[in-house]
Amino acid sequence: MKRTRSVNAIGNVGGPYLSERAWGTVREDYSSHGTAWESFPHDHARSRAYRWNEDGLAGICDRHQLICFAVALWNGHDRILKERVFGLTGNEGNHGEDVKESYFYLDSTPTHSYMKYLYKYPQAAFPYRRLVEENRRRGRHDPEFELMDSGVFDENRYFDVFVEYAKATPEDLCIRIQVVNRGPEQAELTLLPTLWYRNTWSWGSDIRRPRLRQGEPMNQMSVIETQHEYYGLRRLLCDGEPTLLFTENDTNSRRLYSDPEGVRYVKDSFHDYVVQGQKDAVNPDHVVTKAAAQYVLTLAPGDTKTFKLRFTNGEESSGFATQDFDAVFTTRVSRRRTSSMTALRRAICRKMRAECSGKPLLDCSGANSFITMRSIDGSRAIRACRSRRVSVSMAATRTGRTSITPMSSRCRTSGSTPGMPHGISPFTASRLRSSTRHLPRISSS
Repeated sequence: MKRTRSVNAIGNVGGPYLSERAWGTVREDYSSHGTAWESFPHDHARSRAYRWNEDGLAGICDRHQLICFAVALWNGHDRILKERVFGLTGNEGNHGEDVKESYFYLDSTPTHSYMKYLYKYPQAAFPYRRLVEENRRRGRHDPEFELMDSGVFDENRYFDVFVEYAKATPEDLCIRIQVVNRGPEQAELTLLPTLWYRNTWSWGSDIRRPRLRQGEPMNQMSVIETQHEYYGLRRLLCDGEPTLLFTENDTNSRRLYSDPEGVRYVKDSFHDYVVQGQKDAVNPDHVVTKAAAQYVLTLAPGDTKTFKLRFTNGEESSGFATQDFDAVFTTRVSRRRTSSMTALRRAICRKMRAECSGKPLLDCSGANSFITMRSIDGSRAIRACRSRRVSVSMAATRTGRTSITPMSSRCRTSGSTPGMPHGISPFTASRLRSSTRHLPRISSS
């Protein structure tokens, strides 16, 4: 990390710094009385250019937040293109500000060499109005009305959208998007992996406008190119030759302020193109500040579709060859697993040392004992623990429970904590059990 601070590496210094929500924040508040919630509502977010930061689903950007990437979705029923999370402002929610979505940050390394995100997207129309009206109707002492309560997830009628990032090098970012139909019927989805520049040219300090353009197709890949004076040449390679869409990251003053002379190609042009069916909404010149690859898919119940992209500075790229692209994810996940297990081992050992302090039966000064952790599939991972007289076996059952029993004949069990070496408190026992409840699977090799 220290080494990369001195280079212009968008991959290594970049990460999940893109906000989940930039609308309704004080950062973008230009109201006379500080009413950020009302002056920049969610309904304006798709049409109004941000100045200080951007937002998006599973979004990433460089450390200066100049180049941004995120995914946009449309299920064929929503009234707007899903580009960012939805939530309630402080005056709308019965318990204040609250996001009303279902998404999970599943994994990430400290350097963001590997990241994984999950968004659960309903197949029915997203209940924007109902979420606002129902929560506004409820009082402070009533429970919140959540997305799950609206019924849009009934019968598992939703898509799981997994987004993974893995860095082959600091300048070469592999992107894998998997869409799963969890519902009982066939369903359609439009997926728009989107690349854009934060608007830095509309505020007077720097009128230079960076550019994205359509590159030459290669090896069944559509290509979006950009030449930035700070980052140089970058290319987004899109597997499967999807249709490329182009527009500007500028405010739609025609929609927001009834300005007849407002620019034509604007921030929400992809919404007009996909949702409203206006085919002339996108820029035919293909030289812009916002671009996306359009994938339209139909999935049978339980089906999964995978999409591969690559954001790189290389003029020559191996693209999406299995032995190269998939190997990047395999390597990163393997290293992440090793790192997680090492961190877990250290945490357990630190806790045991603290509990063993001053107890002669649990001398932690030795280096001959070990902890054996059994994963759900029965394989074992041996992790050294600096305790001469304590050895603990943790066997995780398929129900998720963990039994912890002494392996050393010199260890006595505590009556208050069955199966634990004498001197380990019930608190530590519960922490040890919970720490191994979700251990990653470890291959027998």
